[in-house]
Amino acid sequence: MISLAHLRPWQQWLIFLGIAAPLTAVLQLIRLPAGTLLGPMIAAILVALSAGTIRVPELGFKAAQGVLGCLIASGLSGPILGDILRDWPLLLGSVLGVLVASSAIGWFLARNRVLPGTTAIWGSYPGAAAAMCLMADAFGADIRLVSFMQYWRVLLVVATASTVARIWTPGTGIVPEIVWFPPLAPASFAATLGLCALGPVLGDRLRIPSGAMLVPLVLGMALQDSGIITLSLPPWFLVVSFAVVGASIGLRFTRNIVFHAARALPRVTAAIIVLIAICSGFGWMLTHFAGIDPLTAYLATSPGGADSMAIIAASSPVDVPFVMALQTARFIIILIAGPGLARLIARHGGVPPDLVPPERIAT
Repeated sequence: MISLAHLRPWQQWLIFLGIAAPLTAVLQLIRLPAGTLLGPMIAAILVALSAGTIRVPELGFKAAQGVLGCLIASGLSGPILGDILRDWPLLLGSVLGVLVASSAIGWFLARNRVLPGTTAIWGSYPGAAAAMCLMADAFGADIRLVSFMQYWRVLLVVATASTVARIWTPGTGIVPEIVWFPPLAPASFAATLGLCALGPVLGDRLRIPSGAMLVPLVLGMALQDSGIITLSLPPWFLVVSFAVVGASIGLRFTRNIVFHAARALPRVTAAIIVLIAICSGFGWMLTHFAGIDPLTAYLATSPGGADSMAIIAASSPVDVPFVMALQTARFIIILIAGPGLARLIARHGGVPPDLVPPERIAT
């Protein structure tokens, strides 16, 4: 592989952009969820493996986390929270079942030395993949291996769910075109930028783990539902922010990490398939005992992120509010219970937190 170590930083950034831009465009053309994050991440990994020395400034990475927090807050609207409260026994049972199953799979991977302890557990959690990666990093897991497992799961889940939806309802699958530069409301956009900037400041000052994302998430949800502000997140702004997050994660990769991920791939893939099957079982239970139509139940319990399931659900004849309510409820519960549960499993499940130090893996 060609070494980039002798090039100046601006030259390395140009090479990164030359790889990231067309790759992201291709991923967008095939409508891959998280393509605007995966394209820059893959490009950054290639640069890092070519001895690249560039890094995303920490402040830029935290600001991008703030944008992600605002994005999640914009999706946690009053109607969805109302749906969660209305159907909470049904949703809680499904969410807890999936959480137990994913935690057990993470424990199994860690116990069998496929991935390090808490890294395996965070990588197994279903939810918003980017948020899981950032939370894992804040609580001491290896963000690179968590990213590998999270986004590999996203690819498998999206492929499976899209196929099921296409077979179940042939002729669907039309997704509205993205308007990249919609009309911008200056006041709303300025308020959103303020929240994104406030996250890193308050997060650091109050020592909140992953505060750069969580502070805008909580404040944005409260302010938006109270009618004080309207979050404005135009697609071009999200693309830039996702690119920053993807590049920051990708540039941390090393050859040892890639070799370890490649060795773990078959067993990780098997674990993801098991998780998809278990979640399908919970979907069957929703259909059998609660009368939810099968495709709605399948998409609602699928272990993909809420964003990817929203895209598939929106182009299928399903109960979209129910799908989003269950996906959102699962994300909220993992956000609250995930850190403590990961530590508990690593501490009392016979799994040392750093079972395999990734940087010392023999090549």
